[in-house]
Amino acid sequence: MAPRVVSVEADGGSRGNPGPAGYGAVVRDAETGEVLAERSESLGTATNNVAEYQGLIAGLTAAAELGAAEVDVRMDSKLVVEQMCGRWQIKHPGLRPLAAKAAGLVGRFAAVRFAWIPREQNRHADALANAAMDAAAGRPPSAPKTGQPPATPATGSDPATAPASWEPRPSFTATRLILVRHGETEYTEQRRYSGRGDVPLSEKGRAQVRATGARVAELAPSVGAVLSSPLSRCTATAASIAEALGGDVPVRTEDDLIECDFGQWEGRTFTEVRERWPGEMDAWLASPRIAPPGGESFTHVAERAHRVVTGLLTAYPGETVVVVSHVSPIKLMLRDALAAGDGFLHRLFLDAAGISVLDMWPDGGVAVRTVNDTAHLTKID
Repeated sequence: MAPRVVSVEADGGSRGNPGPAGYGAVVRDAETGEVLAERSESLGTATNNVAEYQGLIAGLTAAAELGAAEVDVRMDSKLVVEQMCGRWQIKHPGLRPLAAKAAGLVGRFAAVRFAWIPREQNRHADALANAAMDAAAGRPPSAPKTGQPPATPATGSDPATAPASWEPRPSFTATRLILVRHGETEYTEQRRYSGRGDVPLSEKGRAQVRATGARVAELAPSVGAVLSSPLSRCTATAASIAEALGGDVPVRTEDDLIECDFGQWEGRTFTEVRERWPGEMDAWLASPRIAPPGGESFTHVAERAHRVVTGLLTAYPGETVVVVSHVSPIKLMLRDALAAGDGFLHRLFLDAAGISVLDMWPDGGVAVRTVNDTAHLTKID
């Protein structure tokens, strides 16, 4: 029977950076410490960071092959851990494809948690990586340090004699946020800026939110809370979702989820704004710190959205929460979850009644599962 939770210890290195490189990865049963799989490979000439990412990819691949549901990743690479948790940007173009591949593997599990550990606690994977580097350099394998396991395939181990690199880790459950944009309004259909004006759902919008409620109920039979912007297009959407969930979860309005204040642009189309405020529009598109005339900047909206997310992680740890809001707050939550740049805000399109899903762990790990899912709306004219 496949273990539900495994730990992956991974390491990689290069003699020369770049130079002869290799990686090592060890998969253990998270409860017993038994070694379930080892992976190591020489990479020819590569950098330390490339080798470390390759070690992570190999470990996650092995965990997936074992059928694990949850993974605790333990690495002594601060860079890889912070980038995979979304706290550091991936600036080197050579690492982005590797990070994307690792993220794709992360999505195959119910939960993946990343933790940095000192090198001395990662000795098993380090030994495998060093043997791979020796092979890449054409040398005989390095002798292991005292107390360090040899870089040879293992069939298993007794927890009482497991190497010091293994320590049981507590199992954490992610808090899942189901982000829902409100259903269509008259302004939505006409592509008009719709901020603080309380524009109600259109007939089509009411049909959309009924379908959205059914979809959310499929995704999350158990929900800790349904939060909504105070504007009626959101509260009506949230009420439909709450009803589909059985009516047991009340809708709570949250002022910080209200749409961006578009000031003098409210109710106007992009073309109208471009014609009347060309300079202001260019400045607004160039920086989230710039607000429309008489309105609110995306930087301020981001602060509000961050408060909401932080509060939900504290109030509903390990639970699922439905958040019904508008384009701007949802985009900013997704931007931060994906560690994306500001250009993301004007490149991502969110449909009315679209659903996005993200998981957030206590250690800072984030997994964006879905962005703008509209499959439930295909039968609506």
